[in-house]
Amino acid sequence: MRVDISGGIKASLAGRYAAALFELAEENKQLDAVEGSLAKLKSALADSEEFATLTTSPLVGRSEAIAATQSVSDSLGLDPLTTNFLGTLAENRRLAQLGAAIRAFSTIAAQYRGEANAEVISAHPLTDDQVAALKAKLKSLAGRDVNVDMNVDPSLLGGLVVRMGSRMIDGSLRTKLNTLASAMKG
Repeated sequence: MRVDISGGIKASLAGRYAAALFELAEENKQLDAVEGSLAKLKSALADSEEFATLTTSPLVGRSEAIAATQSVSDSLGLDPLTTNFLGTLAENRRLAQLGAAIRAFSTIAAQYRGEANAEVISAHPLTDDQVAALKAKLKSLAGRDVNVDMNVDPSLLGGLVVRMGSRMIDGSLRTKLNTLASAMKG
């Protein structure tokens, strides 16, 4: 089954890499393995300052980046397709695109499954019941199942910011306070 990958995703460099990885994963019936490996990489980017620096530092040479990504692949136990993908990014000096490529892959995979993706940023971690209620509300808005990528940003002070496709709903306390401050300045 071919997936219509929207032009918006393919228009970006990260989107083109993600689309190529998706096509290979689907062709080789490795979608679940690749998605699992990309989830590990996403966590590593968030949790490891050293790995995040490796992906963005212009001081890291091509050969060092290739060796480091192979080491990361081995330590995280990534599947062969994702390992090759990471090596290709390193070889082409495109590791800075990794986070965006993971997000694009997730969007493409959700489209493939007939789902929607939403990125939710909250000031505090949400309980399972809150996440379930949020998913139900987003499903009613989208008209289909929604995968929710939860992130926490204490600088929001309270509330949520939800991005789903081209929609953004900003119900954060920070934005409301900034709007009030601007209105009071006149």
